[in-house]
Amino acid sequence: MKSRKFSIPARLRSFRYAFRGLWWLVRDEHNSWIHLAFVVVLIPAGFILHITPIEWTLIILCIGLVLGMELVNSAIERLADKISPERDPDIGKIKDIAAGAVLITAIAAAIVGLIILVPKFFALIGT
Repeated sequence: MKSRKFSIPARLRSFRYAFRGLWWLVRDEHNSWIHLAFVVVLIPAGFILHITPIEWTLIILCIGLVLGMELVNSAIERLADKISPERDPDIGKIKDIAAGAVLITAIAAAIVGLIILVPKFFALIGT
């Protein structure tokens, strides 16, 4: 394969493609709306509860992991549907495994969020 020289315009185009992928995720994938709803709640909660820089780091990593997994899952589903538009048990299994990866990541992120936020919430309300 012929290698191409580094090009700033080409790198900038690659960002445009990536942002377009994010837009398609938000526009077309209803499960991403659930993840984004949690983000909309988590960010202000982090400020209200005065989470530490390390806790912010963990929250941001969790958000990135969940949204990243949702992107990968959506890409796998679209590719699988393109390869095999008709019902195929093997394709179904592949799609279920990818969805399971999102679920595991989301559960882990929720646990991290609870570990960080619940004690701070109770401290704020004085119990």
